[in-house]
Amino acid sequence: MKFILPEKRFAKTFLMLVFAALLFSTGLQAQTKKKTTATPAKKTVAKKPTATAKDARKTGRKETTAKRSTRQDPKKSTAKTSSRSSKNRSAATSKNTRQTARDKNSKNSKKPDKRMTAKERRAEAARKKAEEARRRAAIAEQKRREEAARIARERKIAFERGLKTQTAENILKDNLEGEDLAVRKAAVDALGSRAGTVVVMEAKTGKIVTMVNQDWAIKNSFKPCSTIKLVTGVAGLNERVINEEGGIGESTSGPDLDMALARSSNPYFQKTGVNFGNEKMIAYAKTLGLGERTGINAEGETPGKLPFGNRNPRIYSHGDDFEVTPLQLAVMVSAIANHGKKVVPQIVKQQNQKASFRPKFRDEVKVPYETMQGVLPGMIGAAEYGTARRGVEHDQGIAGKTGSCIFKGSWIGLFASVAPVEDPQYSVVVITRGESERGKYAAAVAGEVYRSLAPRLRRDQDKYLALKNLRPTPPADNVAVGDDEEEDDDASTLADASESRPVIIVGSAAKQADAPKKLVQRTTQSTPRKQPVFAPVVIEYDKKKAAGSRDRIVNN
Repeated sequence: MKFILPEKRFAKTFLMLVFAALLFSTGLQAQTKKKTTATPAKKTVAKKPTATAKDARKTGRKETTAKRSTRQDPKKSTAKTSSRSSKNRSAATSKNTRQTARDKNSKNSKKPDKRMTAKERRAEAARKKAEEARRRAAIAEQKRREEAARIARERKIAFERGLKTQTAENILKDNLEGEDLAVRKAAVDALGSRAGTVVVMEAKTGKIVTMVNQDWAIKNSFKPCSTIKLVTGVAGLNERVINEEGGIGESTSGPDLDMALARSSNPYFQKTGVNFGNEKMIAYAKTLGLGERTGINAEGETPGKLPFGNRNPRIYSHGDDFEVTPLQLAVMVSAIANHGKKVVPQIVKQQNQKASFRPKFRDEVKVPYETMQGVLPGMIGAAEYGTARRGVEHDQGIAGKTGSCIFKGSWIGLFASVAPVEDPQYSVVVITRGESERGKYAAAVAGEVYRSLAPRLRRDQDKYLALKNLRPTPPADNVAVGDDEEEDDDASTLADASESRPVIIVGSAAKQADAPKKLVQRTTQSTPRKQPVFAPVVIEYDKKKAAGSRDRIVNN
């Protein structure tokens, strides 16, 4: 037993040594695997150079060889990778250096060669000289244009100032003999600092009440602008181009004559005029007193001008190639409202002539009065809801026509009118000139004159409403409307048939199929024929409330 015990201890010791060796070998193998795994990670960090397909295959074989060598010696693999990275950096640095050199060379190439020949130096100097000359010429041209614009502005201001100065001087030279000084003062005050003229005449007798700036009223003629539409309207009615409802030809669409006059529709009158032509237009202008002297007892009266040979449609809407005097316009509107009688304007110069004064007449207008008075509702509309509505008081029975256009380098505004239209007592014509002048401002001057005449105006409401109702009211979708229309020389202020007209309602029994889109308030109306006569009403009408709108009319 004693002999066996040492052998057991030896066996145990041997087993422990074997177990320790196994543990050591296992740890060593794990450490080797970790190193082998870490080495390819470093390989992925290095950038691969760009190559063609053939080079890529070669590179792949080299990388396979490198991987094998890396497993054998990780330190050598790391060294190769570092060497390749340094080579790439060197190549990039070299490339940047070459690019910088090229940039420097290109900059140097732009600079003129110091060793240019004499011929090249002369050419370069000539080029610079030409370039400098062009620059100076451009600056000089800019200054010339600025100077021309400045001179044009100064001329315009001087022209405007000259018109006003001339008006003031002419007014001081006016002969006041036979004039109504109260009306004259009202006219002078209404004209104010404007350049223009005002004529007030008794519509039935031709007696001149006052003429402010007599030189312009008698000796000067002006473009009539849209006041010529009165001639076109009369001609269109008499030639049956305008039908009984106010449309053109057989048309039932578009604006009617009343609204076309009130809002001053250029297309309407151009379409009307081309149907009868230039010759008939001139004939009707003559029969209404244009293109000839009125016969006033004053020297230097001009006959004006007629558009012989002009076939442009603008002669029917803008009055191109026409020229008229304020006296001719006063005679024309008086004849339209006074059963076609053309008076001869007269200045009563002496006191004894007032007692023996007798009116004089020229040949009557060769148009039936029933036909000619067809333009009166539109003239009434101009004062009530049209282009003159802000300047005059329609309850005075004013009927007229505005005009605005360019004449001899500046704007001109006109307003030719009578009042009260049902029994005309006075004709008031205003013409103003200046950059800011328009027909609506001329109407405002006339409005002030009419206010001074208000105590003398005798009204007949029945006749007045009868004139307004000469023509049935057209459908609401056939007439255009706007809030601030004003005709001018270059654009129509009234669209053809695409816009809508405010609904005209009289009494609670009126019925309307179509209504305007927006709320409209009107203080005046045009009632259909054969309807009861009502006092002026305020109308509020909204399409969304069309069903109950008839009960919203408030009688004044």
